Amino acid sequence: MTEKINQLFPAAYNKIMEATAASGFTMASDILTCSLLRTLAATKPGGKLLELGTGTGLSASWILDGMDAASSLVSVDSDPAFINIAYQYLKEDQRLQLVTVDGGEWVATNREQKFDYIFADTWHGKYLLLAEVLAMLKPGALYIIDDMLPQPNWPEGHAEKADKLIQQLAERKDLVLTKQVWATGIIIAVKK
Repeated sequence: MTEKINQLFPAAYNKIMEATAASGFTMASDILTCSLLRTLAATKPGGKLLELGTGTGLSASWILDGMDAASSLVSVDSDPAFINIAYQYLKEDQRLQLVTVDGGEWVATNREQKFDYIFADTWHGKYLLLAEVLAMLKPGALYIIDDMLPQPNWPEGHAEKADKLIQQLAERKDLVLTKQVWATGIIIAVKK
């Protein structure tokens, strides 16, 4: 007999989802990815976490839900219209710092910082400035990316970029890597 598994959603998730749909934002992380992000955040008690690509805050709500009280999350996005949705529903959480700035600019001015967990959900830290962002990982830190399986919203030529990124990550000697053909295609790496 198979029991139905009930997924507990973060408190702000449904409100953020409604606002996301109303905003027209179509690139939010899927529910499977978000659930995994929460579980992985729970592995970093007292951790310093980074999300590159806040969007509307859906994935941030899950990351925060997995974090303990001593952890902190910096979430960066360049689009004020979308990050304002995250701010509206997550602003009460003192563990969260929302930053509205270009991801490349943020990385350039913060590259000396070290993190226990980085979810790169935008171009910066994934397709751009990969080496710089990976250098921000502490030993034992998690690096997580999604959307590595073909997506309907990918522009022409993006599949080749994804394949090249996967190859670059696999060739690195300082990472232990797992490639998952699950959800939207997730890669989890740990810094040696």
